Amino acid sequence: MNTSPVATNLDFSVAKPETSAIYCQALTKRYGDIEALVDLDLAVPYGSVFGFVGRNGAGKTTTMRLLAGLALATSGRAWVAGLETTSASRLARARFGYLPQDPSFYSWMSAREYLDYVGQIQGLAAAERQRQIDELLALSDLKEAAKRRIGGFSGGMLQRLGIAQALMGNPPVLLLDEPTSALDPAGRHEVLAMITRLRGQATVFLSSHILTDIERVCDTVSVLHKGRLVLVSDREALLEQYAVNAAELEFDGLKNGAEDDRIQSLLASLLSCEWVANVKQDGSLLKVMVQDVQRGKQELVPLVLAHDLLLNRYEWVRPSLEDIFLQLSA
Repeated sequence: MNTSPVATNLDFSVAKPETSAIYCQALTKRYGDIEALVDLDLAVPYGSVFGFVGRNGAGKTTTMRLLAGLALATSGRAWVAGLETTSASRLARARFGYLPQDPSFYSWMSAREYLDYVGQIQGLAAAERQRQIDELLALSDLKEAAKRRIGGFSGGMLQRLGIAQALMGNPPVLLLDEPTSALDPAGRHEVLAMITRLRGQATVFLSSHILTDIERVCDTVSVLHKGRLVLVSDREALLEQYAVNAAELEFDGLKNGAEDDRIQSLLASLLSCEWVANVKQDGSLLKVMVQDVQRGKQELVPLVLAHDLLLNRYEWVRPSLEDIFLQLSA
């Protein structure tokens, strides 16, 4: 992978531990000769849904465990909500909720009983526990299943319950390690919908190798590769940076004969335009590469209409996060 940092509009150079939801300073973890994480410098702003992307084995879970105080750093430091977690501070553990990659539950308990149990461990008063439990059951869409045994839950329900337990005590930061990796499409949809509902309620630090999930819910994206951070960017700025100067046109009602002649005529007209770089045809679909996006947006549709063609779809091509990741990995 290209390890040159991608330009970003996020100015983390002025960030500090006390003003960042998560702050890492040269955070490093080695297992013998294996470098699981190397000199991680990272600042996650409060209120963001922050995507931590990487292939399996990139160091995402190692980072999560270091942030949660479940592993000792070889060197470097990390803070969550202003408190250092690499010092094994018990106070720091109250500032975040944590969902491991493979959470386990007491299967004989109901969802309500389990959340109450978590609240008791945290020392919450009975009235406050019940208030939070009611809110979290609603947030996780488990209200109707509150009295069911956890052992009968689907994968998506278990992950949503896991997020709910991580939110007990109202921590300002939520650490989610691969929350959708083992779920079917329906379960993934349920969990991502819950994460979306958390926007504005907590800072979410979400690790995943499923890029479509990150693109769907995260406002900021970072990429970890072989233990090293290679990219941090606002999602929209990143997609704009890698935008392809091309439009896709899909036509309706095309047949042989005269209407095929219309396509050929349109192709000839497009290729004669100085703002067009290239045109590719695939049946009723045209992909128009342009050298001047502004002129293309102004002149492309009128040119199509002048050839009496009916559009089914007109779209300026936007890369996916997966496209960008694969480009960086080339």
